[in-house]
Amino acid sequence: MLRVAVPNKGSLSESASAMLAEAGYRQRRDTRELVMVDPENEIEFFFLRPRDIAVYVGSGTLDVGITGRDLFLDAQVDAEELLPLGFGASTFRFAGPVGNFASVAELEGRRLATSYDGLLRAFLAEEGVNATVVRLDGAVESSVRLGVADAIADVVETGNTLKAAGMEIFGEPILRSEAVLIGRKGATPVGLDILIRRLQGVLVARQYVLLDYDIRKELVDQAAALTPGLESPTVSPLRDSDWVAVRSMVKRNSTNQIMDELYDLGARAILVSTIHACRI
Repeated sequence: MLRVAVPNKGSLSESASAMLAEAGYRQRRDTRELVMVDPENEIEFFFLRPRDIAVYVGSGTLDVGITGRDLFLDAQVDAEELLPLGFGASTFRFAGPVGNFASVAELEGRRLATSYDGLLRAFLAEEGVNATVVRLDGAVESSVRLGVADAIADVVETGNTLKAAGMEIFGEPILRSEAVLIGRKGATPVGLDILIRRLQGVLVARQYVLLDYDIRKELVDQAAALTPGLESPTVSPLRDSDWVAVRSMVKRNSTNQIMDELYDLGARAILVSTIHACRI
């Protein structure tokens, strides 16, 4: 069976399980379950701490896993990113007391507190900045006030916690993170291709909808320019030979704008349908 690591708690857990369920895999009903076997799909899920998942995958104990890109890179293991999953977005950034820092270069010789020391050390080495990295397990925004560090590097979502601590973000982002599927480098376990196809299908289904409409034959080329689909729209004849029916996939976030443009062009009976699953 394909052995897959899934976050057992935290911000990634619920979204990861929901995505796997949409992909057709069984998921646990009790959060106390640590292992979930799906014999029909020949796959086994192990629910682990998000920070530990990269370690299990990198060592070859498990085949693949879902975790944050920041956690994966911080672990510095023998694994690779296989697929970005489109949820759990965050940004890893520097922050310091308001008015104290304006650029990364000003961190030379300073103390930096973080929960992602591997990721931070790699970034500082690339930038040629010599600084002391202070490893903390959490609440790094308190380290400056307590005199442990001069600035911090942490995952930022809204920035409200930093503002409450009298700090501000500075410099360019160290990393833009999201949930990712990772696997051991060079390994191609049985069933991995199916898992990736299914997850890609979920991503497409979440990003696109099906758009159906009727339009006069002479306007098909103009309509197809608005709804080109992934390869080409489907055009079917209607009883009225002057009209055709068109079906195409369009981006969900631009659906209403395209519907307006089609209506202005002369299309009628414009319908939108949700895509529950697909293979591209």
